[in-house]
Amino acid sequence: MPRFYARRRLSVAAAATALISAVALFSAPTASAALPTPVSAATARTYLASLTVATEDRTGYNRDLFPHWITQSSSCNTREVVLKRDGSNVQQDSSCAATSGSWYSVYDGATWTAASDLDIDHLVPLAEAWDSGADSWTTSRRQSFANDLTRPQLIAVTDNVNQAKGDQDPATWMPSRTAYRCTYVRAWVQVKYYYGLSVDSAEKSALTNYLASC
Repeated sequence: MPRFYARRRLSVAAAATALISAVALFSAPTASAALPTPVSAATARTYLASLTVATEDRTGYNRDLFPHWITQSSSCNTREVVLKRDGSNVQQDSSCAATSGSWYSVYDGATWTAASDLDIDHLVPLAEAWDSGADSWTTSRRQSFANDLTRPQLIAVTDNVNQAKGDQDPATWMPSRTAYRCTYVRAWVQVKYYYGLSVDSAEKSALTNYLASC
């Protein structure tokens, strides 16, 4: 089956917002994303050595099989919780939507002042998880994975960067900011280890090489 991914279509208003936010790249205060700290490089190397190496199952994925952005507390859903966590001076309205703030995207080094310019990235993508073992999970477990605020799995980043990443693993995609790559692969391995997901051979080779320089 084909994979389905949400894509945003820019209206005139959205285009204006994007222009304003682009200006903010140079004027907004820097805010640091608060991804839960991943395990150390040494621990990640140990975890990686224990992961099953297997060919990925490329059939049957549908994003709806991973219920996401569930209510976490009060009226706040997972996306809104991450936006609040990862931003600076974030203000929310009565329905928990972010109305102002500043967000620094650690993948590409951009700073944004409109929440609409941020996607919440599943660091290990949902399709990647499906291909690596989540196809055999219960819906409840897939929901937990898609909304995990405890492991380093969710982070607010520039929307276009997240969309360019898609479902790629570290063998074919890494953050353009080289300073963040060690954090990224440590987080990737931790999430895969915690959820008992496999890695393919190219993915393991890339992770091994990146972790060697951490």
